[in-house]
Order: sequence, then C-alpha cells, then structure tokens
Amino acid sequence: MTPRITFIAAACLLAGSAAFAQTPPPPPGGPVPPPPIGGMAPAPVAPEAGTVTTGRVQQWLLNPNGEADGLLLADGTQVAFPPHLSAQVMQLAKPGDTVQVSGWRAPNVPVVRMQSLSANGRSVTDQPPEPGMAPPAPRDPGALTALTALSASGRIERLLYTDRGDVRGVVLADKTIVRFPPHVGAAYGAQLQPGAQLHARGWGMRGAQGTALEATSLGATADTVREVFGGPGLMPGPGGARGQVGPGGPGGPGAPRGPRGAGPTPPTPPAALMAPPAPLPAS
Repeated sequence: MTPRITFIAAACLLAGSAAFAQTPPPPPGGPVPPPPIGGMAPAPVAPEAGTVTTGRVQQWLLNPNGEADGLLLADGTQVAFPPHLSAQVMQLAKPGDTVQVSGWRAPNVPVVRMQSLSANGRSVTDQPPEPGMAPPAPRDPGALTALTALSASGRIERLLYTDRGDVRGVVLADKTIVRFPPHVGAAYGAQLQPGAQLHARGWGMRGAQGTALEATSLGATADTVREVFGGPGLMPGPGGARGQVGPGGPGGPGAPRGPRGAGPTPPTPPAALMAPPAPLPAS
C-alpha cells in the first residue's frame, strides 16, 4: 500500500470515528418516535362511559322496518339502542315522558349509546349475552312488514348521527325520517344541512309512530334527485341518468309509477354493494 493510500484510509477512519462520537446515545426508554405531522398529536376519541342523560322524549327514531332503534330528546340528544329492544322501550315510555338514560357518549357527538333507560318507575337494560351463550335466533322474516316504495320532501330539521359522529340520516320538518349509509352522508355533506330542502325516494314504512325510509335517491327537489349509489352531482348521459328506471331517468316516460301522489317507484335497492370473493382454486 502506497503512503498516499494509507493517508487517505486513516483520514476516513478518523472522520467516521468523530461523527460516531458526536451522535448522542438513544434514551433509556427506547427510540424516540417521530414527531406528529403539524406538531400536535391527534386526541383519541373514545366514548365516555357512565354518561347519564335526562330529558323529555320528543320523537321516536324509527328504522325503515318501522322499529324504534333510538329516540330524540327535547334538547337534541339522540339516544341509540338495538332494534330488538324496540317493543320494550316503546312500552316503557312515550313522547312527552321524561326518561333517564345511562350509557356511552363520544366527545362532541350528540348521541348516547344506551345501556339502560328508566321512565315511569320502570327500566330496560341492553344486556349483552353471557360468555359461551348462543346468539339469539334470527327474527322470522315473516314477522317484518314488507317495505313499500315511499317518497318524502321537505325542509331538513335535524341531522341524525352514528355514535361515532357520522351523518346517517335526517329528520324532516314533518318528522319523516330519511336514512342512508354514513358514506352517503359524507358524500352529500354540503347538501345535508339543517334548513335545506331535500327530496328523497326509497323504501320504508308509514305507520302510527311515524314514517321512515331508506333512501335510494336524494336531491334538493324531485327534478334533481340522483341515485345515491351513483354519487352526488351526476349528470344524465346519452341514455338517461345512471340507475334510471325508464327513458329519460326517474320519472321519465316508461318509468313505473307508484300510488297516486307517491311519485315514481324507486329502483329496487341492490342486494349487496360488493360481489362475494371468487373461491380459491383447489391446490
């Protein structure tokens, strides 16, 4: 090895040793995690157990099958419970009664997930199954009334939320409940505002406790409705609107009609939004 090469190798070794010596050792607790983007860590959103709410029942929150799976208090609090408790809760209280609800509530979300509800000296509790217990038998499909094609139109009075804060429906000024999946609520967020006009078509029930439907089409007016599975703001193509039921889109010539005054019959909702995965080939 020539003296020049020996000198260069020694210089590189000394430079590497100096850089290693200047690197501070890791803290005893382990490596430091990278700082969060923006300099602030997101606050975890966890439900607050032990929430107790008292208020006057203003309205039942019905699902499209006509079952109550929630109620609205006069102060705007929404109470959610599973639909299999519908009959028990509706026997316990009625609109105008004062109820006390205990359960869970996420911060800044106006929804209490009910654990127990008390009214008129009685109570009902959402009791989960004991470990090892068989799940309850599915309900007889014949016990549920068949859904009918419905349409609703009016001013949005209130938004309905999941217990995580996602918009999942609205209450119109005439107390009609229009429901849709949370991803539809997010897509139509700019249009779904209290005070805005809404026209909806879908499937549901109209009964003594109120009217509720699952929307298949939404719009500000009957002339601007669009199929919710196609997304907001879609313009009709050469063959008509996407998801149309007749030439020219919903309500056009050839579209099947519902009962007098009910408007066009909405298309039958798809059985599933995603096709089942194909089976894996046998090895």
